[in-house]
Amino acid sequence: MPRIFYLLIAVVIALAPAYAQDADLNSLLETHQAKIEKPSRRTIGPVLDALVASQLPGVAVFLEKWREKDLWQRKADGRFFFVEKADGGQLMLIDVGSGAEAGLADKKDLKNLKPNSGVRGVIAGALVQFQLSDPDPERRLQALTALERDPDASHLSILRAAIESETDPAIKARKERLQRLLTIQFGSDQQTRVAAIESFAGDPGVDARAALNPLLSTSVAVFNEKPDEDVNVARLLVPGSDIETEAAYQLLVDAGKARPIVPLDARKAALVENIENGMVAGIPVAELVTQSARDRAYLALAADGTVPPLVTKEEQRAALADHVFAEVYAEPDQVLTTAARETLANISGTVGFYQFVDLALDGLSLASIYFLAAIGLAITFGVMGVINMAHGEFIMIGAYTGYVVQQYIPNYTVSIIVALPLAFAVAFLAGVALERLVIRYLAHRPLETLLATFGVSIALQQIAKNIFGTQARPLTSPSWLDGAWVLNDVVSISYIRIAIFVLALAFLGLLLFVLNKTRLGLEVRAVTQNPRMASSMGINPDRINMLTFGLGSGIAGIAGVAIGLFAKVTSELGSGYIVQSFMTVVVGGVGNIWGTLAGAGMIGSLQKVIEFFNPSNTLAAQTYMIIFIIIFIQFRPKGIIALKGRAAGD
Repeated sequence: MPRIFYLLIAVVIALAPAYAQDADLNSLLETHQAKIEKPSRRTIGPVLDALVASQLPGVAVFLEKWREKDLWQRKADGRFFFVEKADGGQLMLIDVGSGAEAGLADKKDLKNLKPNSGVRGVIAGALVQFQLSDPDPERRLQALTALERDPDASHLSILRAAIESETDPAIKARKERLQRLLTIQFGSDQQTRVAAIESFAGDPGVDARAALNPLLSTSVAVFNEKPDEDVNVARLLVPGSDIETEAAYQLLVDAGKARPIVPLDARKAALVENIENGMVAGIPVAELVTQSARDRAYLALAADGTVPPLVTKEEQRAALADHVFAEVYAEPDQVLTTAARETLANISGTVGFYQFVDLALDGLSLASIYFLAAIGLAITFGVMGVINMAHGEFIMIGAYTGYVVQQYIPNYTVSIIVALPLAFAVAFLAGVALERLVIRYLAHRPLETLLATFGVSIALQQIAKNIFGTQARPLTSPSWLDGAWVLNDVVSISYIRIAIFVLALAFLGLLLFVLNKTRLGLEVRAVTQNPRMASSMGINPDRINMLTFGLGSGIAGIAGVAIGLFAKVTSELGSGYIVQSFMTVVVGGVGNIWGTLAGAGMIGSLQKVIEFFNPSNTLAAQTYMIIFIIIFIQFRPKGIIALKGRAAGD
């Protein structure tokens, strides 16, 4: 019996603090009942301060429920509850302190407290300190995101306290960064703020620049003789040079240091108001047809004191000469603005470097696309000397093949894996058919071949329109290719572009292997360099031409799948790449894989550089690029890497 008695006492002692805390929370809410029932942004502050200062376990849950409009009040006694749906249309009351069920109630006996958006925003600010220390990392990240969107001076001390208890290194680093940003904006100690400012030297983050730029915001102020000693002057302004004369004089007028200029409309209205017996100041209205006559009448009225006098040019110049104009920092502390200016200058250099890196990555990405689109053309053009104007349509065939595959295989990853070899096969067969049916009969007649393939190009586009229609078809990339690789706020590149770059490298390696390590490659190189000598050595040039043309067309089909992942799949898809493909082949060097790679890199980089300086004029960028290539060919007519062998001079 004594053991049971002591056990009961121990249980009561253990549970007593919890019940005390529950009772404290309920009693605290009852103390502020009126303000909780009808809250406002002005009156809610003391309630939140009392709840936060209490440090009771149920405060965070209560604030969340209140913010989400899930707080209810029983009309009979004014007590607050959370509710859950129960059987029979009733609501189960949940005690706000303990979380225990407190019985059933009808909805008509309860009142749902719904604070407005302003009050919910204030409650959300009070919730931050609980969320920053929440055991769930996701909730801590959500709280950090909320702070970044709408920071406040009161959050600085809360954030500093939350850093000490943070266990996740990534979240802790983000908290420390935000703490430095808030210190710049809301810190009270000059030395601490300067240290926070200098810590962002070389940091390309947009948030750092957003925190520093307000410190250097300026406005134009006017002073009698010289700027006051307590004013942080950015620079002095000279009217007529650094600031327009009219704007400077208007500043004097706004400051009450000069008489306002009477505008023409006001002068005209004054003349109209003072018409008496068809005359103004003794001057007939019929004579007021010129500005000089109207000015003479206005000056007569001003001499009588009827209207405000005019401000002469001499008076304006004298007023401007008697005053000093300056750009003044909004931040009065000169030490802070100096630190911010130096840090931003350092950041500007870093941003410029990363912009160059981003531009280089964009150029590399575009070069990989041009390489995929042009490598097939380089092979056929180099081996056969055929100007194939239908090459772009093989790219289109590959893109539509990928689209058709996705109609039967809904898994985008599997469909792309299937589409790549299938697009090669379909385009290969189409290329072989074109070579067997058209090109072989037009050998050594380049003009007729060009016209014939141009006609085939138009025919293939029309066939595609008849089958798939004129509307763009989607070729969806797998989910793992969504998004972009982000190095910082300046440098980023989409995963699709990275995948295309890897694909281009893979094909570069595959083609080098085929051309350098296989019998087919040996025969292709032999026919490319000297077809007559290759024929005398037992190589069938006709067969090599067919396989080469098919190979080049098949590679174009694979390029079509890759391009279709980020471009619109239409019947005109290939026509947008045919010009760049020919330029890539000619600039790089006809019939040379390394030349094609160099040409693609040169054209891709050049196009991105021109677009960087002409971001809103695509036509001008293309024109400049073509002009540059024409000039380049004048000095390197055989391309970057010229073809070697007896056929090089043909």
